[in-house]
Amino acid sequence: MLVLAIDTALDQCAAAVLDTETKALRAEECLPMKRGHAEALMPLIRRVMDKFGGGFGALDKIAVTTGPGSFTGLRVGISAARGLALAAGKPVVGVSTLSAYAAPFLSEKTDNPIIVAIDARHDHVYAQVFSGNGTTLIKAAVVPVDDTLRAARFGSPRLTGNAAQILADRWPHHAAPPIVIDQRPGPDISWVAWVGAAASPASSPPRPYYLRAPDAKPQPNAMIAPRASRDASAD
Repeated sequence: MLVLAIDTALDQCAAAVLDTETKALRAEECLPMKRGHAEALMPLIRRVMDKFGGGFGALDKIAVTTGPGSFTGLRVGISAARGLALAAGKPVVGVSTLSAYAAPFLSEKTDNPIIVAIDARHDHVYAQVFSGNGTTLIKAAVVPVDDTLRAARFGSPRLTGNAAQILADRWPHHAAPPIVIDQRPGPDISWVAWVGAAASPASSPPRPYYLRAPDAKPQPNAMIAPRASRDASAD
């Protein structure tokens, strides 16, 4: 199976083509960035596909990260994935950034729990806790950093995600110490592809996975008056 993976949910813009038969990436590129995903993504995908050399028709599936993450960034990736899938007549699936961060370490099947933490700002994180065998111990949620530290009761954890060091720095002194195993700005694009390869469009649709509402909300009393009302008040 050939899978095109796309990630713009956090502080990187990345794409790769995975060949599951050979277990190798045929092409990949990852650019760290906090802004500018919309301008960078399509040229990046074009370069990746040129390196792959097979064209969109050769793909079997497209996978895209759906969040949690940047509201603007993840929509850029999802829109691109949907558009490419529609044009090429290929299925498209969504991949949680939390699952993509955890995937390479779940495959090791150790006894240590895995805590995935993504910076949600304002002293909060998007977090999910897995057992070493992949069972979810604490469901995905956006929580204060201090609440995440309660996962210390599960034993010495492995921390991954762009907020892994934030948790490590505030880990309770009386608890078994954590190990930071990955704190890169976004998940490994190869694992976005592997998780996407195993996903189905029915159970993993390419929809935004927010966990919370956007920070910017319209104010109920800030509506602009209808033109007729404005004209009348100006007389």
